[in-house]
Amino acid sequence: MPIHIRAEAADYAQAVLVPGDPRRATYIAETFFDPGARLVNEERGELGYTGTYKGKPISVQAVGMGCASAAIYYNELIQLGATRLIRVGTAGGLADGLRMADTIVAMSATSDDQIVSQLCGGDAHSPTATYSLVERAVQLSRESGARVHVGAIVSSAIFYDTRTGMMDRWRDRGHLAVEMEAAVLYTLGALHKIETLCMATISDIIAGGEQETAERISDDELRNGVDKMMEVACEVAIS
Repeated sequence: MPIHIRAEAADYAQAVLVPGDPRRATYIAETFFDPGARLVNEERGELGYTGTYKGKPISVQAVGMGCASAAIYYNELIQLGATRLIRVGTAGGLADGLRMADTIVAMSATSDDQIVSQLCGGDAHSPTATYSLVERAVQLSRESGARVHVGAIVSSAIFYDTRTGMMDRWRDRGHLAVEMEAAVLYTLGALHKIETLCMATISDIIAGGEQETAERISDDELRNGVDKMMEVACEVAIS
């Protein structure tokens, strides 16, 4: 039994959705899974549930915020037998043309966090998603009518980043959005030979310039955007 997920291998499906927020884990299990999902972990308040989606096994496990926290749970889920981890979260939009509640499917994740370098022994590494999952997520998102964008994102180690012009530099190099966990997810996927994907709903639009500002989405818009993304993520998880 791992230290932070107090469960046995039989308690989790091989396909696990990994949001940051424990309340979102509960919402996913209660809203999208078939009736009867069970709570399988509540250690440190990071809730995990296992059930079925359209009759197929699926789990959801909250992982906290940032690569350092998420890596603990990704590693322990892999120890418990997970072979497909799909991050479902939110991101701050950088690229021109993004709108609130748009869906991002992250092909790759630039790491602005030293944890990836440490995991790779200082070697250069490009954290990249599993292409078959990217392809399926994009197809299903478009079929659902969602506005979907595919490309590179940034995983930042700092939420309140005081570095002047950092967002502009990421934007200028073609990054769609910024979040905090995908780079370590993709790196652990490569190291442990499992399938990984990050999907995110745009919750903020980050304006550039010397005084970077962020426009925040309304709660209702965010809920609708996340719900649309979650329907796709569940389908991808069991595919």
